[in-house]
Amino acid sequence: MITKDEINDILRRYETKKITIGTLGSHSALNIFKGAKEEGFGTICVCKRGDEIVYQSFPLADEVILVEDFNELLDEDIQQRLRQTNTILVPHGSFNAYIGTEKIMDELRIPLFGNRELLRWETDREKQREWLQKAGLTLPKTFKDPNGIQGLVIAKFSGTRGGKGYFLANSPESFHKKARDMIKRGHLRREDLEDIHLQEYIIGVNVYPSYFHSPLTNEVELLGIDKRYESAVDNIGRIPASEQLQIALNPTYTVIGNIPIIVRESLLPEILRMGENVVKISKEIAPPGIIGPFCLETVITDGLEIFTFEISARIVAGSNVGIGTSPYAYLNYGEGMYMGRRIAREIKIAIKTNELEKVVY
Repeated sequence: MITKDEINDILRRYETKKITIGTLGSHSALNIFKGAKEEGFGTICVCKRGDEIVYQSFPLADEVILVEDFNELLDEDIQQRLRQTNTILVPHGSFNAYIGTEKIMDELRIPLFGNRELLRWETDREKQREWLQKAGLTLPKTFKDPNGIQGLVIAKFSGTRGGKGYFLANSPESFHKKARDMIKRGHLRREDLEDIHLQEYIIGVNVYPSYFHSPLTNEVELLGIDKRYESAVDNIGRIPASEQLQIALNPTYTVIGNIPIIVRESLLPEILRMGENVVKISKEIAPPGIIGPFCLETVITDGLEIFTFEISARIVAGSNVGIGTSPYAYLNYGEGMYMGRRIAREIKIAIKTNELEKVVY
């Protein structure tokens, strides 16, 4: 495992006046690059061959390193190139999905903006649940075995899958039937069923508040709120109920995009307290705690009760809806603030105050 001392040694060899902000070319890369450029940083993108059209159409990356697979980020020649350009990497969901937490912890010798240890907590659902419960958040019930299902549950699977393969079940029988269907349709592999997470399905509106914790000021900011647009479940209402019954529809929850939300102001006190409590506990379970962005994935019921079902301990794709326009960021900063820029602003302040070691791990 790479230690904080090793990262500090690398950081000390960096020219702080020539820091570059880099990331993998997917997920929220445009958000990160735009924010970096607006704060005066150079940018570097590690991009899969064929996807470079994105960074040609939106020319925010000063340098694009083409790879066949994101795992090539771990190759020594690419890591050496990133260190030579004084790069700080900003992790997002594709780091966990395509590289994996263990390799990030053991092989990635590039300073990361954020706390590596919390990426491990994010990808372990039992650790996640422990973290959120310690923070005093309200969580849905879980079931250890499909045969113990009572009531409506949502079946989820490990990793950052963007909802692919998730499905609802209300009994052991319906679970096994739908699981077979998902495998047949190519949404799941049989081995996925060995690492399943069965969670009580809460009826309400899915709401995803994105926060930013600054270790420089110890403040927690609410920067935006969104909801996901999921295929095919969000479009199922266009099919008459009689037709749904005839075709025995088993919809997927694959995320195809995000929609901004402004919640009623009476919900904000609890949403803000939740963010602060999560940061407080993060300092106990993985010192120094959350650095920078994180997101709570919640459901708000018609009784205005907030259930939290997941946490992402890094920038989420839903924050992309706030690029240049987030009303919550506007309330604190005025025009032009959003998650990618807030990350770059924190790095910029840390350089100015000679505290860069506080924001990278």
